[in-house]
Amino acid sequence: MSKSSSTLFAFAIGAGVGAALGILFAPDTGANTRDKLSFKLSKYKKELEELIGDLVEGKELHLNEAKTEGKRVISEAKNKAENLLNDVNKLIDQINQGNN
Repeated sequence: MSKSSSTLFAFAIGAGVGAALGILFAPDTGANTRDKLSFKLSKYKKELEELIGDLVEGKELHLNEAKTEGKRVISEAKNKAENLLNDVNKLIDQINQGNN
């Protein structure tokens, strides 16, 4: 399980335990308790949606960064290979000229 999944799971468990304990030890009437619970659950739902959105954006960002870094590494390797090939061709030309 990834760190973000663990965090999300812990958040959900904490919210559930908190809500259950709140209901069990509530000194308020049933209607007030339900209103408070409904408010808190909608608040937790909004926070959870924001967290999921952040996780999705983070994954996209990491993918984009990885793609960009991969392209950079490939480009550098291609440039180094071309430079090496040019150097080898120059050496071959020098050797051929020395043999003539």
